[in-house]
Amino acid sequence: MSRELAASTLERLERKLENERVRLTTILEEIDRQREAGRLAESASEHNPDPDNADGGSLALEMEMDVSVEQNAKRLLEKVLHAQNRMEKGLYGTCEVTGDPIPVARLEALPYATTTVEAASRR
Repeated sequence: MSRELAASTLERLERKLENERVRLTTILEEIDRQREAGRLAESASEHNPDPDNADGGSLALEMEMDVSVEQNAKRLLEKVLHAQNRMEKGLYGTCEVTGDPIPVARLEALPYATTTVEAASRR
């Protein structure tokens, strides 16, 4: 069953998805830049992630947080790209699990949503 959204709604959600794709891509690029800068400065003693060293412990925690942010950004980016792909195929706004329409309010809140709340809670 295909989902017919108003053209203005579809355009607004398409812009939201594109803005989110750009935002997440920028985050991932910045993490890569910081990681490369860290590699270049790796020989400096203040960049030693030794957990027994106070500075090293802080750096280790910082690195762990960066990995978490990176993983979350990658997961969200995959969802955004998947939603954009569904939009191109005319499937956007239809639940992947039930085939029911996804409420516009849910799509406004999470434009990359591909399931209804009910279907998502069953996963």
